[in-house]
Order: sequence, then structure tokens, then C-alpha cells
Amino acid sequence: MTEKEKQQAGELYSPNDRELVADKVKARKLCVEFNNAECNDYQKKERLLDRLLALRGDNVTLEPNFYCNFGYNTVIGNNFHAEYNCVIIDNADVTFGDNIFIGPNCSFNTTVKPEDAETRSKGLEYAKPVKIGSDVEIGGNVTVSAGVTIGSNVIITPGSSVTEDIPSNCIASGTPAKPVKALAPVVRAEKTAQEAEKAPAEEKKPEPPKPRTRRLEIHRVEP
Repeated sequence: MTEKEKQQAGELYSPNDRELVADKVKARKLCVEFNNAECNDYQKKERLLDRLLALRGDNVTLEPNFYCNFGYNTVIGNNFHAEYNCVIIDNADVTFGDNIFIGPNCSFNTTVKPEDAETRSKGLEYAKPVKIGSDVEIGGNVTVSAGVTIGSNVIITPGSSVTEDIPSNCIASGTPAKPVKALAPVVRAEKTAQEAEKAPAEEKKPEPPKPRTRRLEIHRVEP
């Protein structure tokens, strides 16, 4: 197996592998170009994100400075907004659902160093995926560690460190972050629309016929 294959499989690998370093350099150049783009050059920013990220939905905005390690391991859903200085160390998959709002100075890290000092001194590491559900707000200065899953309809309070999984429908806070308050499940308007489609459609009343008009022609008689 190549080091890249080991990385994607969650096995111990060397981040100094030539192929991985080349991929990282490519992503870093795109990040620099994205961060230096004119703030109102939206088309250029979208083109750069399409080249950088594995997949992105509609209405995705990332304020500068934004950095990621590879880009091709990051998937972003619809309605995503990240404030300044968002960092995604996507050595493994990092997946965001829909309706995500991220405060400034947040980081998402997928790398894990070995506990064994001798192995760690060789520069080897693991990569574990991070998954964020939908309808999630992450406050400023939050760090999310490798292997963590955050459910849907979750608020992470500013300054928290998320080192363990967070269930859906809650507010989580602290270091390590723990659920501190339950939230009511999200009820989408789309469900109401689906129910409306299943309901029998009302019969449309026929429109009354439009009154016919006669054109009055005036014939002039020459004297």
C-alpha cells in the first residue's frame, strides 16, 4: 500500500510521503489564491472552491483566511458559512451537512499522533474522519478533534473543545464539550409540503366565461 492508501484506510502512515506532500502543496496554493481574491469576486472564489474541495453545495461562503490540508477530503453541504480563520486538517474525510454556521478561529483536525513515543518520533500518524450533521452552529475558537461525530441540530458554545461525539438536538459546552441542554428537534417546512401533496387536491372551480365584446365599426360617408 502507498502512504496515501494507508492514510485513507486509517492506518499508520508517513505525512512526509512525496505524493502526500505534493497534494498538500497544491491545496495550499489554491487556499492562498482563494484568500487573496478580491472580496467581491464571487465567481473566482467559487471556481477555486470547486477545484479545492471534494464537493460543495449551494450558498457556501468561507471568509479569509481559510486553509485545508488536501481539500479533496472535505465535503460541504448547502448553506454553509465559516467566519475568519477556519482551518480544516482534512487528512481524513471531513463532512459537513446543511445549514452550518462556524464562528471565527475554529479548527477541525483529523490527525492523531501515536501514543508510543518511538513511533511518534518517526513522524508517523493516523487520520480519523470528522463528521458534522445539519443545522449546526459552532461558536468562535472551537476545536474539533479527530474521529469526532457531531449530530444534527447542535450548538457548540464558543471556546469549547470537542474531543468526543456529541448527540443530536443539544447545546454542548466545555473542555471536553458535553451536552448541557436539550433542544427541540427541527421540524422542517418541507414535511408540511409533503403532507400537502398527499392530501386530496381541491377541485378547481371553472372560471366564468369572459363576456364577448362586439367591435363597433364606424363608416364614414363622404359628402
